[in-house]
Order: sequence, then C-alpha cells, then structure tokens
Amino acid sequence: MSYKDACVRHESGGYYTLDFHELGLENPARLFFTEKLFGQLEESVFAQLAWAATYPGVKDLVLTPDAHVGNCVPVGCVISTDGTLLLAPIGFDIGCGILCFKSDVPHTKGLDEKLRRKFSEEVMRRIGLGVGQRGNISVSNKQFQEIIRTGAAALGYERENSERDFLPVDDGWEAPERAFNRGIGQLGSLGGGNHFAELQHDQDGYLWVMVHTGSRGFGFQLAQHYMYAARAEVKDRHGIGVEATYIKPDSKLWWGYKNAVSAGANFAIANRLFLWEQIGTAFRRVFGKEPELVYEISHNLAQPEKTPDGDSAWVHRKGATRAYPAGHPELVGTKWEATGHPVLIPGSMGDNSYILRARPGAANALWSVNHGCGRKMSRGAAKQSLTQSGVNRQMKALNVMVNAGGNVPIDESPDVYKPAKDVIDAVVAADLATVETILTPIASIKGVD
Repeated sequence: MSYKDACVRHESGGYYTLDFHELGLENPARLFFTEKLFGQLEESVFAQLAWAATYPGVKDLVLTPDAHVGNCVPVGCVISTDGTLLLAPIGFDIGCGILCFKSDVPHTKGLDEKLRRKFSEEVMRRIGLGVGQRGNISVSNKQFQEIIRTGAAALGYERENSERDFLPVDDGWEAPERAFNRGIGQLGSLGGGNHFAELQHDQDGYLWVMVHTGSRGFGFQLAQHYMYAARAEVKDRHGIGVEATYIKPDSKLWWGYKNAVSAGANFAIANRLFLWEQIGTAFRRVFGKEPELVYEISHNLAQPEKTPDGDSAWVHRKGATRAYPAGHPELVGTKWEATGHPVLIPGSMGDNSYILRARPGAANALWSVNHGCGRKMSRGAAKQSLTQSGVNRQMKALNVMVNAGGNVPIDESPDVYKPAKDVIDAVVAADLATVETILTPIASIKGVD
C-alpha cells in the first residue's frame, strides 16, 4: 500500500492523518487538504513526508494545503523537533516572508494604465530585481552587523507591525566572510524566482501592495556554509543531498547554525522593511497618498516555541507561516491580542491574495497555515509546456501589468500555481483561519532570471 492510500480522512477536522509509527514518529502526521487537493497530490510528496519523519528528534509533522514537492522535504510542511535543527526545512532562503501595506487610494486609480506603468517603473528603479542583483541601500560594516543582529529594531521599527523585531544572535558569533560580503550589498533588493512586489486592490475598492522576498545571497551563503559542514559530520545521509543533513543539540555546529538562522531571518526582516520604505515612497509619489504598513511575517524558519500541547520544541516551517489566533500567549500585550495577527497569503500574479486571521483550530497544525498557494508545475515543466507569447496574452487578458509591460516570467505565470480559492477553502474548512481581506492583482513586478 502507498503512503497516500494509507491516509485516513477526518471529516470533522478537515484533515487527513498518516501513521509513521514504524518510522519512529509517535504522533500521526496531519495533512490539511480538501478531498480535491488531496487527490491532486503527487505520491512523491508523501515519500518526502516519510523522509522527514525519519530525522532524529522529530516530534510532530504537519502538511499545509499548498504543499508540493521540495528539496528533501515538501514545501508546505511544519516539523517540530526536540532541538535538532533540520537544514532542508529551513532551506537556502532563511527567513523568507511577506509584507503588505494598504491605502485609502481608490482602486480605479490603479486601473489607470499610465499610473500602473509609472508605479511599476518607479519601483523597478528603486529596488534590485533578479538573482544576484544588488540593492540600493548602502550601509557600513558596523551598521550591517547591527542589522543582522537586531533586524527591524536596527531600523527603528517595533513589533507592532512585524511578527518580531528580531531573533536573538549570541555575542561571539560572526557571519562567515563570504556571506557577510555578499549580503551587505543586497539590502533593498527583491531577488528573483517567486519573489515579487504587487499592486493590488481589496474588496472595498482600495489599493494595497504586497511584497515577497527573503535573505537573498546572505541567507544562501549561510545555509550553504552550514549544510556542507553538517554533511561532513553526518555520515548516514550521504548521497541524498547536502540539504538532507541535520545538526543535533550536542553537535559543535548547533550553536553556530542556530545563530546563522537568526541572522538570516534578521536580514530578511530588515530587507522587507527597506523595500517597504522604497516601494512606499514610489506609491506616495505616484498616487499622492501615504500608505500604511499592515504586517510583516516570515515563512522559512526554525525557532523555539511552546507547542499547543504545552511542550517546548523547535518548530520548523518550510513554506508555512505562523498563525496565532486571538488570545494566544505570544500576542499578549500587542495590538493583535484580541484579534490574532494578520496572516498574509499570496496567490499567483493572476489570482487573488488573502489576509487571514487564525482560528483556535490552528492549534491542530502547530499554529501554522500555508504560505501561498503552491506550485502545481515545476519551473522546467512550465518552460516546456508554456510559451512567452501565451503567458503575455494571458496576463493582458487578466488586465494585470507585469514588469511595466515587459515579458511575463513563464515559470511564474498563473497556470504554474494552484487556484488560490482551492487552497483557502481547505484552510477555512479545517478551521485554521478565516478570510478577512481578498486582494486582486493589478500590477506585478518580478525579477526575470
């Protein structure tokens, strides 16, 4: 019997369970899918989930409704451990995440082609686009050290509009030279791949902007450094891939990697806030109104947390985002205590994005939901089956301007992703969160790699 066939549907909870007891996992994995999405899952996703269950120290496993095949483990998984740090679930883009801001500008202004183009060109002039591109923020070595240690706090921001000010970095830890030198020039850059800045409007008729980016070359070099170091230490997973390594709490590498994850996350937080300032300035110049920062949140991290059962664990979220509902202890004393914090879920450039609020049911998913809508087609498959002229026509028909009227990245076009509504329906059906705001794209900006 395949792992997929072994899954058990729990109608009342809106999820499936999969018993990995024979692999050493005490609790069944929980998979949050509608029957439609579950039926579309490749068997390889289940093989990767089984692989995740065999890591030492794993206590619990969750799969979110946007899940798809990743490197070693699925994108869209949440894994709690006894302190063992798993490198694949954190990945190369440490601390990648989403930021959004809103305005009281009527959405009709965003539909004006000249204004859309002007906004897109202004943004593209102000930020670095594409893999390896530098940003336009210049900082000294001392300032960069402060940023990778104190994140948003280094820029004068407080937690009110951010998931956190920073993750702590211990005195005595220093970033590897290659990571430091690569990262210091990339603040204020968006990068490539699925990273974007997107002009949108909400269901009430006002303009918003959503931004998706991470730790850029800084996080990549940190991850690569520790992956190769861990591979030399871990002998039983050679031949599987450098990302398949792990670092136990008693390893001499654990302290260094724990700090590297924090530093990468701090860079990513600061980078998103730098982008908010640059893109916010572009917005004000084009639309004549000052926008308001709503929230900033990460989705590729491992951090110590209290799990819903009251235990302490290191919770790894690979392409998944934290979702604390109203009254959660971590929100006490914040502006989100009575409502839960915003959960930001982007769709494809041709589909809706969503702002959610977590429900108490999110406890079943280790206080987590999906981070997006999930790929249904690999980059290679997209480039083989789709054409440049075809995706350009598609976005024009959807009335979404891409890169100020330039070519649409084929491997990021709408048909590459799952329908956003299908994924959000699974979240709502499982009582993980409720929909607060629906955002429709008007203009999308992405690096073309």
